[in-house]
Amino acid sequence: MTSILNVEGLTKHFGGLAAVEDFDLYVKKGEILSLIGPNGAGKTTTFNLITRLELPTRGRITFKGESLTELRPHEIVERGIARTFQMTRVFRKMTLLENVAVAQHLTIRPNLWSTLVSPSERKREKEGRKKAEEMLQFVNLFPKRNELAANLSLGEQKRLELAIALSMDPELLLLDEPVAGMNPKETEEIIDLIRIIREKGITVLLIEHDMKMVMGISERIIVLNYGRKIAEGLPEEVSQNPIVLEAYLGRRHQ
Repeated sequence: MTSILNVEGLTKHFGGLAAVEDFDLYVKKGEILSLIGPNGAGKTTTFNLITRLELPTRGRITFKGESLTELRPHEIVERGIARTFQMTRVFRKMTLLENVAVAQHLTIRPNLWSTLVSPSERKREKEGRKKAEEMLQFVNLFPKRNELAANLSLGEQKRLELAIALSMDPELLLLDEPVAGMNPKETEEIIDLIRIIREKGITVLLIEHDMKMVMGISERIIVLNYGRKIAEGLPEEVSQNPIVLEAYLGRRHQ
């Protein structure tokens, strides 16, 4: 299977603190890969470096063979990488439909001037609205499409953020703790959605603390601790790795 994302020697220092140190990663096209580790292990920092929200101290990141080193965050999205965040980032004073439309650089309400002079603009607006509605339908939020995002529960905000990310037509989707704060039923719904997303040909790189979910959905797992990779392998291999158990539980296990 072809590698779609490659990270080599990725390092990020904040002053004297090494948040990520000489980290290597490859993501195979079409897989679900989980990045796990204790709090403060460097997982979200890694996502920030891939999406250029943070600049690396050193290291190389390539996507489909192209270097991402000099790109800006919006250019990363244009190349086919979208993400969600550990702490949801939605426009709380906008409706769900408007949130998803903004991600497509479209507006819900037609601009008078563009309406008068550009039929193609009206067509793009109509298509954008239809696509936004489809994304909200996919994450089971369509009935609330005209509500303000501020009225959503945390679980619903995470689903909205997923709809926003998917509306950007990514080839690689980075999910940062997509089920944090969710109840078991909501978690199962997200797991089902992730599987469907992968079936549609989108590669998934996932950060999550819910180990039941990670072990059930991942094809490979990479474990970070203090910014360094300490294990990599199949779920059953990682779950029995004594180094991983020590990192999570604080003592050695046979």
